[in-house]
Amino acid sequence: MGEARSTRALAALVFGAGTGSLATEISASRLLAPYFGSSTIVWANLIGIVLAALAAGYWLGGRLADRRPEPRLLGAIVTAAAVYVAATPFLARPLLDLTVRGVDQVSAGAVIGSFFAVVALFAPAVVLLGAVAPFAIRLALTDITRGGEVAGRFYALSTAGSLLGTFVPALVTIPLVGTQRTLLGTAVVLALSGSLLLGRRGLALAAVLAALVALPPGAVKASAGLLHEEESRYQYLQVVERSDGARRLYLNEGVAAHSVWRSSTVLTGGEWDMFLAVPELLGRPVRRIAILGNAGGTTARALRRFYPGATIDAVELDPAVTRVARRYFGLREGPRLYVHTADARPFLRRTRERFDLIFVDAYRQPYVPFYLATREFFRLARERLRPGGIVALNVATVPGDEALVNGIAGTLRAELPQVEVWPALRYSRLVVGLSRPASRRELGRRLAGGPAPLAVLRGLLAAQMRPAARAERPWTDDRAPVEWVTDRMIVAYAARGGGLDEHLLPTAP
Repeated sequence: MGEARSTRALAALVFGAGTGSLATEISASRLLAPYFGSSTIVWANLIGIVLAALAAGYWLGGRLADRRPEPRLLGAIVTAAAVYVAATPFLARPLLDLTVRGVDQVSAGAVIGSFFAVVALFAPAVVLLGAVAPFAIRLALTDITRGGEVAGRFYALSTAGSLLGTFVPALVTIPLVGTQRTLLGTAVVLALSGSLLLGRRGLALAAVLAALVALPPGAVKASAGLLHEEESRYQYLQVVERSDGARRLYLNEGVAAHSVWRSSTVLTGGEWDMFLAVPELLGRPVRRIAILGNAGGTTARALRRFYPGATIDAVELDPAVTRVARRYFGLREGPRLYVHTADARPFLRRTRERFDLIFVDAYRQPYVPFYLATREFFRLARERLRPGGIVALNVATVPGDEALVNGIAGTLRAELPQVEVWPALRYSRLVVGLSRPASRRELGRRLAGGPAPLAVLRGLLAAQMRPAARAERPWTDDRAPVEWVTDRMIVAYAARGGGLDEHLLPTAP
């Protein structure tokens, strides 16, 4: 192979390895999400371990290049990475099931489980790919006076490949063909890159890997009674039907149900019912409601049943979730129910409507998007309320730790004159902010009326709600340690031996 041709082959190899390393990282986030969610701690584990693996690869590549500066060895390294990447989607399910077993009961499993999952599934391939650039530089360097030029060019090519490996999977291949085929396609790219130095054997491997792309992807995380699963642009979705006919919508980690549907009743016995006790706190008929975080429409469906005169604006970020809600959860738009595909805060900023009630349930349990827990957001919500309107939020908690609830309620109290907290469920609190304060006696009088099937809920709200104090340091868009507080809360709960049991939720009234 001539020197110019060899240099071009090495350059193409470096570009391909850069593409493969970042495509693997982006795909890793999608494989992990159904098991551990997509919180900051999971991303920190992923990014940190990938960076550590790349650093180890740089060191290893430099050592190997000095000891055995052989093009075929470099080709073999890239080919080995291709094989490992291709095997990952098939190894992931049993390994992640094993990792998450016994941990599904507590969200703290995301901290430890995702760490070991990334180490086992993705770190080896990234180490091999990290070795490519220094090895290729050593092979291409024939004149020491051009060392800086060669190193700069190759690292620029590697970074350009990384950009391609970042955006193509995220914007094109994962939404179109899924994570499994994206990883297999990445393996094909790597095998083709290795074939530039290995010749026909590398091409044969690329052909075999390309054939695997035709295999149908299996369930990412199998569940009994699975009716539907898909990977949307935003998350992984599952619809599961239980033996009693009840359907549940699971997103990402699959620990918490985000919507529930039963053919016989709109009541669930879960956190969705909390919101149904709030309308009577207005002291007047409710005319318009905003639900930020509609998911499968469980709360909207119930409000429509008990308050048919109210107009509901249901806001859901993910259009795939709304499609699933129409098909499996009885979501029927109009009359008086409008579904908006939008992020919660931008929707509230753009709308010209004014609401009697703003319900906020746009969370990926137990994580609250920080920008929905700040003074700026609550000020915006207050501005979108009609006089005397109410903001109500579902906030996750664990027994014995109210830090997250106190932080959100205390921040809301900085913007609204009265905030009440209702410990409705073991793992959920309803935080209610009133734009016009009322005495406890007056609130009790208001809750005495309303739809009869909701009387028990209203009675519990009246008896159990407690006032929240204003936070000494309210959370802001600049400083809102939501995820830090949440991670500390669930790790401490796990250390105490706590577990999440859905059956502890009270039955529907």
